[in-house]
Amino acid sequence: MPTDPAPGTLYVVGTPIGNLEDITFRAVRILQSVNLIAAEDTRHTGKLLQHFHIKTPQISYHEHNRHSRIPELLDYLSHGQAIALVSDAGMPGISDPGYELVKACVDAGLAVVPIPGASAAITALSAAGLPTDKFVFEGFLPAKGQKRREYLASIQAESRSLIFYESPHRLRETLQDLATVWGSDRQIVLARELTKIYEEFWRGTIAEAIAHYSQREPQGEYTLIAAGVPPTQPQLTEEQLKAELLAMINQGISRSQASRELAKITSLPRRQLYQLALSLAANSE
Repeated sequence: MPTDPAPGTLYVVGTPIGNLEDITFRAVRILQSVNLIAAEDTRHTGKLLQHFHIKTPQISYHEHNRHSRIPELLDYLSHGQAIALVSDAGMPGISDPGYELVKACVDAGLAVVPIPGASAAITALSAAGLPTDKFVFEGFLPAKGQKRREYLASIQAESRSLIFYESPHRLRETLQDLATVWGSDRQIVLARELTKIYEEFWRGTIAEAIAHYSQREPQGEYTLIAAGVPPTQPQLTEEQLKAELLAMINQGISRSQASRELAKITSLPRRQLYQLALSLAANSE
């Protein structure tokens, strides 16, 4: 492996999402040895560089100056300079304009090298306790309520775990919209302050999340992981459901437990199945 960055290369460098110890040795080396660091917020990145005694000059690259800055950065690269692209936290290009610079480099035939680091989405998913074999990252939902509800309706039937980012001042509105569009019984995990001192994972249903945050002021940036819709099960008739419940009850399982087990299999509401189980008892009397 080379000890110095290659000329004319854009390095996409992952930085800590909270805890500074999560930066890699390789990321520090690259940041120390490139010619220039393109940072989303030079003041924010300056604190990181100061902590690791990195004196590489910075240039701003963010949402509001990307159109004018991309040609400038491409010119530096084409003249043999090595540049590190960083965001305020995590991997550049994830919910920030880094993608556009990377695409411009690829289109220009310039080398792009990723330096892996932390990502809030993957960090939250790994500890959420929801399925991780298949998932979809949705980034930030639309800010306006009507568009947000329309978008949620478009992904309502998604079977994979869904990952969102949300700001504290919109969290309550988003939870209400989730309940309105998806129903309040879906499982959700809210992760905040990831890798920091006050890191927290909250787990429960959407209804429980609404109740929790009606009593508590949202603080910090949130990563939300929502359960996907289970694969469609064959629809059983009411008589078939009663037969399944009766078979369980005859094995000595309580009506409540039988309803709970059948709910897992059919994805039907437990209360609906429990009412059927009670009707069996009434019919047998």
